[in-house]
Amino acid sequence: MSTHAKRERLLLADLLEAAGPDAPTLCDGWRTRDLAAHVVVRERRADAAGGILIKQLAARLERVQAEFAAKPYEELIQLIRTGPPRFSPFNLKQVDEASNAVEFYVHTEDVRRAQPDWTPRELDPVFSDALWSRLERLARVVGRKAPVGLVLRRPDGQTAVAHRGTPVVTATGEPSELLLFAFGRQEAADVDLDGEKDAIARLHETKQLGL
Repeated sequence: MSTHAKRERLLLADLLEAAGPDAPTLCDGWRTRDLAAHVVVRERRADAAGGILIKQLAARLERVQAEFAAKPYEELIQLIRTGPPRFSPFNLKQVDEASNAVEFYVHTEDVRRAQPDWTPRELDPVFSDALWSRLERLARVVGRKAPVGLVLRRPDGQTAVAHRGTPVVTATGEPSELLLFAFGRQEAADVDLDGEKDAIARLHETKQLGL
């Protein structure tokens, strides 16, 4: 049986291919070509991918990503479909699932929801639970710079604290939508927010959510 990460990988590649290289995405300043280059560099250029999290490596990451973005778009799509090099840790099923299920889901929605005619996507309960499990582990990381307290709540009442502070805003929604919200896609995520009006506005406007 294919993993969630593998299914999302192939869906992302299909969407990128169908959209073409110059379509918009939810990632500020990125077209689909830039997003495709990011995915490839993250898996294939460990020497540069560290710049995603380490500020001192950001300039190198930007340079390498620009080099990949200049490659033929069809080549980038094929590299996404075929996955990482043979000896990459991402080739291990457990590593791929832990690292890429969320990554590819978010980027798939970055492409889908940037289109004016996008429609909600129904996820199976097993995948939803997997996304929630990852979100529980990542909540404090992605919400560490939130301008207010932030609690993430599933419809069944399960919660994860993303940021301690006051005033508190509670975001309620399906795991997939909470994940998008916590990863900085607030405007595109279907969640209900409960809290002080000013706190909700600050949370919606912040650029500090996510990795």
